[in-house]
Amino acid sequence: MSRKIKLIWDFRGPTSAKTAEHHEIHLKEFIIAEKLPINITGFEIYNEMQAIAFMVVTDENMIAVRDALKPHRGEIFSEQ
Repeated sequence: MSRKIKLIWDFRGPTSAKTAEHHEIHLKEFIIAEKLPINITGFEIYNEMQAIAFMVVTDENMIAVRDALKPHRGEIFSEQ
């Protein structure tokens, strides 16, 4: 079984929530266009000045997705 990696894009400022929400739309479009095996995306709002958008990929796809979309950071994804 492959490891799952959560690629994260950070957004800051008063429009961070809307920007993260909109960025998730583009992540979903990328998954469809590239026919990626995992379809886990989302966005989280931490406060009125900070939010993130994220996409979960497999180890095998991480390098290609990272190079194409340039996330700010990544972490091992654990489903809880």
